[in-house]
Amino acid sequence: MSIMSRWQRLERDFFRALNSVVEPAVRRGVASPRYTPGSLIVLESTGFKSGQQRRTPLAALRLGRYILVGTARGNRSFWPRNLANEPEVTYYQGGRAYSSTAHLIHDGGDESAFSGLPRYMQKLYRLLEPYTRRGWVFALLVRN
Repeated sequence: MSIMSRWQRLERDFFRALNSVVEPAVRRGVASPRYTPGSLIVLESTGFKSGQQRRTPLAALRLGRYILVGTARGNRSFWPRNLANEPEVTYYQGGRAYSSTAHLIHDGGDESAFSGLPRYMQKLYRLLEPYTRRGWVFALLVRN
């Protein structure tokens, strides 16, 4: 077994263990106030392989009615793949569930997905896009 695969397994197991503790608390509203710009949310998406519901706690930034989430783990995180496969998701914030549509910002992504959003959200795409070439992935959650 290579060193890289051992590291990836350790990283995966660490985040699974952490998420198993954090996710239920955040879903109930702990560390997830609705009226502060930064908080934790739980993103509920459909697994791209399994088709089962997956819940992932994420740090989030509220931008008006939009929620921005991201990861430096890029292709090592499964939630971006889930959103690419099925953009209709639910997120939990402040103990409440919200239906939303996810717009991904990733390397090789298409800015046209943001064309129906306000101009400042299109600017946000252009601001974050260079980071995607370094492995970051972002998603903008738009409430339905």
